This record gives sequence, C-alpha cells and structure tokens, in this order.
Amino acid sequence: MRLTWVQPEDLLPHELAASRDEGRDVSAVEARWVAAGGSLDAPVGGASPVPASPELRALAMELLDECGRLPAPSSDAEGPPVIGSNIVGGPSANPDRVRGAWLGRAVGCVLGKPVEKIPRRGIREILEATGRWPLSGYFTASGLPEDVAARWPWNRRSAVNSLAENIDGTPEDDDLNFALLALRVLETHGRDFTSGDVAQAWLDWLPGRRVFTAERVAYRNLLLGLTPPDTARRHNPFREWIGAQIRTDVYGWASPGRPDVAAALAYRDAVVSHVRDGVSGARWVAAMAATAVVASSVDEVLDAGESVLPPGSFASAVREARSLGADGEWESVVDALEKRHGHLHWVHVRNNAALVAAALAFSGGDFDRGVCAAVSGGWDTDSNGATVGGVLGALTGAAGIRLEWTGPLRGRLSSSIGGFDGVTFDELTRRTMEVSP
Repeated sequence: MRLTWVQPEDLLPHELAASRDEGRDVSAVEARWVAAGGSLDAPVGGASPVPASPELRALAMELLDECGRLPAPSSDAEGPPVIGSNIVGGPSANPDRVRGAWLGRAVGCVLGKPVEKIPRRGIREILEATGRWPLSGYFTASGLPEDVAARWPWNRRSAVNSLAENIDGTPEDDDLNFALLALRVLETHGRDFTSGDVAQAWLDWLPGRRVFTAERVAYRNLLLGLTPPDTARRHNPFREWIGAQIRTDVYGWASPGRPDVAAALAYRDAVVSHVRDGVSGARWVAAMAATAVVASSVDEVLDAGESVLPPGSFASAVREARSLGADGEWESVVDALEKRHGHLHWVHVRNNAALVAAALAFSGGDFDRGVCAAVSGGWDTDSNGATVGGVLGALTGAAGIRLEWTGPLRGRLSSSIGGFDGVTFDELTRRTMEVSP
C-alpha cells in the first residue's frame, strides 16, 4: 500500500517547490537529496509508485526538518482579519438565497467531479467529441469515442455517480463535507469557536481517508500531538494549496452582509492546515459568500472578497484575474491565466483562485455562464465549480437555478460526515439560517 500525501520521499520534492515559491534557498537541501539518489519529480497523485529505501526515507525526513528550519518568509499575511465593532449585525439573509448557495455549490461540484485531474485541453476534447462544446450541462459518456475516453479517462471515483446518466442525488465529496463540518462547528461552538475546536471536529467527525494534501498532513500532525497552527507547518508542503479555500463558504452564508466577520471565522479554520496564501484563499471565499447572500451584483461580491485580503501575491492574482475575466473572451482569459500560473500544481491556491475570480467576473452574475467557465477552465474543476456555484447560486437564489441542474440532485446529498448522510438542502438551509445572527 502506498498512502498518498504523507510519505517523506514524496513530500520532499513538493517541499522543495513550495520553499522556492516562498523565496527560501533550498539548493543545498536539493543537492543532498539528488546526490543520495532521490527524485525531484513531485508525484502528481500524491505517492510515487515504489517506496524509497529505509535509508532514503530517513534522509527525506531529515531534509524536511532542515527545510522547516530555513528562514521563513514574512508572516504578516497570516494575521487575523480586522473586524468591525459589531460582530453580529448585518442584513438578514433570504432563505431562498441561502438554499441557492447550497444548491449552487453542489451543482458546481458535481459538474466538475468527473473531469477532476483532466487538463483543460482534455476537457475540451471530451466535449467536442460528444457534441457538447461549449459546456452547458453535466458531462456524459454517451457517444464518447473509445480513443478519447482512453486518452482522458474520467476521475474513477466520480464517473459512477456524477455523469448525466447516473447522477441520483448529490454524491459525497470533500468540497461538500467541509461545508457540512463548518456548519456543525457553528452549531456546536457558536461564533466563538477556536482553531482547536475545528481540529477536534476533524478528529471526531471527519474520516482520515477523506482528507487530502494539506488536510491529510495536518490530520497526521494532530494524531502526533501537535496543535494549531503548528499542525499546518510541520512537513506540510501543501500549506498554500487550495484545501482551506474550499472549507469556508458556510462561515459567509451564516454572516450575511459581514465579510469581515466571515473572514475572521474562516481564518480560525484555515490555520489548522494552511499558511499565507492558503489562509488568504479561505478568507476571500468566506467574505464573498457573506456578501453573495445579500448583494445585487457579482462586482459587489468580488469587492467584498478583496476587502479582506492582505497585500501580496494572492491579492494581486485575484485582482488581475478579475480584470481579465471582465474584459476578455473566455478561452483567451484562461490562456493568460495558464501563462501566468501554469507552473503551479493543479491544486495550488493561487492559480485556482485566479480562475475563480476570472469566472465570476466573466459571468456577470449568470449562474450557467460562470459555473461552466470555471469547470471548463481546468485545474481543480470540482472545487472551482463549487466555489463559483456557491457565489452565483446565492446571488441568483434557488428559484433562479435551472431544474436541469438541480433536478438530478434529488434535493439531498451524501456525506461521510457522521449524521449528515442523506441530509436535504431544505434542512441545510434551515440550519444555516439558525446559526446566522
């Protein structure tokens, strides 16, 4: 068995890339690793096919520790967001818009699930081969030529329950599990929850096999006895990937009209597993979600998201992408994003946040236009579809999302979070309203 996202020999190449991205000098570490026979190829799927020798694995552990001791970049961006004096005040959310947020997140997630890990060119080839380009509905294997299917295989976990011909309720997914877990944290601890409360909720309710990348490392660190924020930092090369960005919509939906409050709640959650840009992504999405349930335009939502961001690479990436999306033809927009961010892993936070910002700006508030743009743009398709879907579903309201999207979801979702499997969107709407001010 090759457990993904935790083997030292697999973490080290990712750590070298992450440290370089942060401006650390890892040349000496890299030279020692290569001289010992270590590979610099970071496994895309989380684990190399053959385990390292005991000696090489021990060296990888030593070098991970050495990277951790290198001078760290400025942590100014990690400070908690400033919130106003009234931490509960704000407009009330409309239940139809909260329900639209839940439904939109689910629709976007399911739309992106079967093509997760397929690059943008493969997504387009699949759609063109089935006569469905540009994307306008759920993917299907019907009519897909065998050679195209072999060249671009569906995500194996998702093909059985997220294609147009087999969707029967919303399938389980980490992009939805974490939203449910955030709701439970608010129900259990209220708005005064701590990062420790989030960590405990993971251990109590979240199966370890259903976490990946930074979350899996942080989960392991919790089991080793570490506490937040150290859980985000030890041997965690995924600390600025997308994981925290997918966890924080509910903090926004439960804080209508208060992006500052939502960002503060998101910060406490995010630092369990992420730092710097990884935390910024969580703050950004929560702030947009808080605004989307009360706003009248997507520009208001994007403005609110940007208002909680510290200066730095993340803020620059989303502002630049927003400008591109507002003024460009979609394929040219994604070409530009790939040119700027294509060197990053497909689940890094910056490239995916840029794609989300561009898709939201490009949408003009139109649900179909935005969700289909996000998923057809590639990278982390289900996560980006879910984030864009949650924002635009909240703006539109449940009544404004086409039945072709929502009908197959059967008004319910599956989950591996205890007590939530089979929960209905009506119940989630009611419970979200109950934890709102």
